[in-house]
Amino acid sequence: MRLGSSGPAAPPVFGNVLLLAVMVGAAYVLSLALTRASFGYAMGALAALTLFALVFIRNDFGIYVVTFSMLLSPEFSAGGGGIAEGRTIMVRSEDFILIVIGFAWLAKTAVNKELGLVAKTPLNRPIALYIGANIVSTILGYLTGNVNGTSGFFYVLKYVEYFVVYYMVVNNVEDRDHARRLVIAAFLTAAIVSLVGIAQIPSGERVSAPFEGEIGEPNTFGGYLLFMMAIAGGVALETNRLRLRATCLALIGLMSLPFAFTLSRASYLGVPPVFLVLTWLTRQRRVMVGLLLLLIVASPILISVVPTPVTQRILYTFEPERGQPTVRLHQVGVALDPSTSARIYSLQAALGGWTRKPVFGYGVTGFGFMDAQYARLLVETGVVGLAAFLFLVGTALRSARHAFHELREPEDRGIALGFLAGTVGLLVHAIGSNTFIIVRIMEPFWFFAGLVVMLPQLGRDEAQGTPKRIWRPTGGVRGPLRLDR
Repeated sequence: MRLGSSGPAAPPVFGNVLLLAVMVGAAYVLSLALTRASFGYAMGALAALTLFALVFIRNDFGIYVVTFSMLLSPEFSAGGGGIAEGRTIMVRSEDFILIVIGFAWLAKTAVNKELGLVAKTPLNRPIALYIGANIVSTILGYLTGNVNGTSGFFYVLKYVEYFVVYYMVVNNVEDRDHARRLVIAAFLTAAIVSLVGIAQIPSGERVSAPFEGEIGEPNTFGGYLLFMMAIAGGVALETNRLRLRATCLALIGLMSLPFAFTLSRASYLGVPPVFLVLTWLTRQRRVMVGLLLLLIVASPILISVVPTPVTQRILYTFEPERGQPTVRLHQVGVALDPSTSARIYSLQAALGGWTRKPVFGYGVTGFGFMDAQYARLLVETGVVGLAAFLFLVGTALRSARHAFHELREPEDRGIALGFLAGTVGLLVHAIGSNTFIIVRIMEPFWFFAGLVVMLPQLGRDEAQGTPKRIWRPTGGVRGPLRLDR
């Protein structure tokens, strides 16, 4: 044989042996668990092992599971005592799902060396800086006594969990058709939870997402629906297929009903920015400008048909209550309701606390509960954490803007447009909510962020005839990921 000739490829013996060893070990552990554990724990272990095996064999199965579990996974209390901010430990089944899928992915990378642990994307560095800022500030908070118990650890772990969703998408999406199937699954999930929300309207209570226990989170549900309506609106504007446009508009109409009855003022504030971004960037600008002018002209009529609970909720902003904290704007002769006043007082307290620890802040959960994203970021992680957050969101917006201009397929371009509009809407929503640390908003957000980042590369692969990236248990991986931008 001549020097330099590679010869025939060696069979993946090590991978097969390791796979067999994992299966035998899992069967042994499962047999012990079935004889010693309760029925509920045994069934949970069996489900986890089954999911592990399915994800190990087929990549996209785990992504579909996570997609449907984003808003459809139940939560339960793992303990009666509070760990932070007076709240109990709330665990969702999706937390376990992500852990199992993460271990399955690590096992894959151990078996097949051609698979990278994380793909190279424009968001890698901002994500690392953001996580690092939270970790450093929280460690300093532990050292100074501002962060107590396990609160900071669990919250930071939650933040990392969101990025697991992002890397699941960028590492496993195979081609444009696969990406579109994932979008359909996300829209189907939105339709299901919207129907559940509509069923809550006759009760007279504020609408919230399913499986949230006795006390729901309407503000969270409103932020999720705001983002999903923006995605559907972007696709409806850019697509040339009338049936798809009608479907997206029908989905927006379906989501708008529970959205209105969340009575979430922070979510209402996000609607105008979403509409303006869609109008500014879409190639159907004439249609959107005409619709905007029509809405302005017909606004008196529209106000008259707005549901009474919605108008009452908006007007409640300017209705102070006796004995409750009240902020009075003497310049305009207006007093604010207790909820809005509490947010303003929290902002003032956060600014006062930040001046004492301006660089790294008090650490995650080290200052107390505040339902305002920017104030919380500033006081908990200082200027370092706030700068890292702005860098991360700014990079996501730039990547989406680049994808919107590069993509040629109208539907793909619509997803990028909707992501841009939805992100701007969430940035406004974050004025009155902890938007970017809420699980049920951030998991869909980073899911679509992964798709938007990958769509240009998938389009280039399709144009060049590159085989799609499919991991084979016995045959390696075809079409390795290349993401230069």
